Amino acid sequence: MKNTPFTEKHIALGAKMAPFAGFNMPIQYTGINEEHATVRNGVGVFDVSHMGEIWVTGPKALAFLQYVSSNDVSVLYPGKAQYTCFPNGKGGIVDDFIVYCFNTEKYLLAVNAANIEKDWNNLCKYAPKFGLEIGKDLRNLSDETAQLAIQGPKALEVMQKLCKENVTDMEYYTFKQIEVAGIPDAIFSTTGYTGSGGCEVYVPNKYAMQLWDAVFAAGEPYGIKPIGLGARDTLRLEMGYCLYGNDIDDTTSPLEAGLGWITKFNDVKGDFVDKDYLLAQKEAGLKRKLVAFELVDRGIARHETPICDAEGNHIGHVTSGTMGPTVKKAIGMGYVDVPFNKLGTEIYMDIRGKLLKAVVVKAPFYKPE
Repeated sequence: MKNTPFTEKHIALGAKMAPFAGFNMPIQYTGINEEHATVRNGVGVFDVSHMGEIWVTGPKALAFLQYVSSNDVSVLYPGKAQYTCFPNGKGGIVDDFIVYCFNTEKYLLAVNAANIEKDWNNLCKYAPKFGLEIGKDLRNLSDETAQLAIQGPKALEVMQKLCKENVTDMEYYTFKQIEVAGIPDAIFSTTGYTGSGGCEVYVPNKYAMQLWDAVFAAGEPYGIKPIGLGARDTLRLEMGYCLYGNDIDDTTSPLEAGLGWITKFNDVKGDFVDKDYLLAQKEAGLKRKLVAFELVDRGIARHETPICDAEGNHIGHVTSGTMGPTVKKAIGMGYVDVPFNKLGTEIYMDIRGKLLKAVVVKAPFYKPE
């Protein structure tokens, strides 16, 4: 099992540690609900160094990324990031990820920890088609990169204390390569998966402790706290964000998952992996869709809970479910047969043989005032 550069910090702070994606990661420190509230109302810090970082460079970088990903990378400009996914050639998803554009010949891909090797192999499979040299034009620097996600409404105010350049007015999904806490050329990105604002900062491993100590010193007056993966999951679920391995995987198409907005069929985008399959699926009409739901009856529908109609017929399954700490409701997402995906439709969770009523709603569950 791997450690991140911050593992000793987590243990010293009394975190409950557990294996996650091959890493020894903090699940919680003081409690998921308390940590969740810290991010929603103030500022919290996640160790996301387990995530992968893959660089794509060279004159064929853009054409390569246009082919292997579903979104239109050509719309990016230096300093802009984009959410997208890798179609797997069989109608499913290899992984969802963020691509950062430095220029048309230099891109950074931030991929999920559990999929680093799979993503790397997928990219290497297509690299020869575009003349990319593995190890030169395509580089996996995941093991050399530390990353902290500083999230919450107070996050950028805290981080401004560590940056000479203005970061508080950065737009969502943009980034800068700047000095942060005395660390040169850190990647400062206004991304994150919590829905409460903030940033993610990438630095070489040798600067990891310098970054951690500076962030917590700057955030002390704001009540900054370290946050575990438990709250990371409840925060993203309240926003209706997909989690790879739960809501999307190699068996789910981006269209079924409600990710049609990152699946572009246009002349500029051109050909890409699974384009014909996805176009045919779109034109034929989807047979199932990922929906958001709220429980009406008392109970919580967890991952893999069967979803039924009023007569008890099986129509789908839950992919993610919890009690939303901020919204104070039992919420979840799951795939259901069409037409049970329509807003307001009553569906039923089969929990230990008892059918609990739920209703299909529009995500996100959490809507900041």
